[in-house]
Amino acid sequence: MNLHEYQAKKLLADYGVPIPKGKVTSSPEEAEIIKKEISGKAIIKAQIHSGGRGKSGGVKLISSSEDAYDSAKTILGSNLITYQTGPKGLPVNNVLVEEATNIDKEIYLSVFIDNDLGVPIVITSTQGGVEIEEIAKNSPEKIFKTICSPLVGLSPYKLRDISMSLSIPPSEISHMEKIMGSIYKLFIEKDCTLIEINPLVITSDNKIVAVDAKINIDDDALFRHPDLQELNDPTQQEVLEKRASDFDLSYVKLEGGKIGCMVNGAGLAMATMDITKWAGENPANFLDIGGSASEKKIKEAFKIIDDDPDVEIILVNLFAGIARADVVANGIVKAGKETQSTTPIVVTMRGTNSEQGLSILKNSELDITSVEDLASAAKILKNKLSNTE
Repeated sequence: MNLHEYQAKKLLADYGVPIPKGKVTSSPEEAEIIKKEISGKAIIKAQIHSGGRGKSGGVKLISSSEDAYDSAKTILGSNLITYQTGPKGLPVNNVLVEEATNIDKEIYLSVFIDNDLGVPIVITSTQGGVEIEEIAKNSPEKIFKTICSPLVGLSPYKLRDISMSLSIPPSEISHMEKIMGSIYKLFIEKDCTLIEINPLVITSDNKIVAVDAKINIDDDALFRHPDLQELNDPTQQEVLEKRASDFDLSYVKLEGGKIGCMVNGAGLAMATMDITKWAGENPANFLDIGGSASEKKIKEAFKIIDDDPDVEIILVNLFAGIARADVVANGIVKAGKETQSTTPIVVTMRGTNSEQGLSILKNSELDITSVEDLASAAKILKNKLSNTE
């Protein structure tokens, strides 16, 4: 689960990490009032689940309360398009108005789980304020990686090594170590998958402040944090993705594809997406129905794919184990009849009750082509696509 910047900063402040003075609002009038409480220049930031806001007009420097009102009025209610949002953008329902910081030095800092090592990793760089991908590409020698022990955590000597690598002023080393320890503690206690502060700045008067923040929480751990569940903003989800999450389906909308994919198992889903590419077209989605999908869940999965206007063909690739092929087939047929779907469907089924499942599909009135394997499905997709072009 992603958090907005203002939510992430509130968590950081709860753990003792300094943040700029500011407030979040959903109205231009209140933005004007907030600016009056801030002396000097301020920043107004669109609150969406995406990076690249500054380059897209979602972050503005303001000097007066009138500027705050005008900027908030322009940003609020708009759909902000960044390089991460796709062409549709994301709705801006709130803006964060906060004091501008006198920056002397910018630092990049993040904590995440390294899936290869199975441990938390702290990434730091002296090139703060720059996207980490750009740093890795242009100045990889300026990225410092610190491996943390799941048992011991971020040891004091590692904190000191990080501070030294970042050339932290001697007077602020102990403060920096305390801040990094607090960030790591937040990461562990709140079951985060990512904390990214870019930049963490040293001000002209040698104070350390997190002027931007991104936090992601592990969905599978949210049952331990009911307070964090309340921070979820469904308006930041694509409509079909929101429907999928309500039915516990793993679904991601992909831009530009024509083939809707319904698969059980993440690995099989990835292979199925590869097959669509081999067939000469892009997948329109990633959808994993899971290992124990009910008929109701299957019906909703099919409807979600069929409701995507980009989808021209649906590819069902099922290796039935716990999820029985006949249950999946019944779900597809019932959903197709309820929606009166005319979308061509290519199906390959193997495993538990696959013969019954294929029979159910064959006797339906839907436009279904059954094949024995994924390679055969790819050939059918190629033929269907060439006939529609």
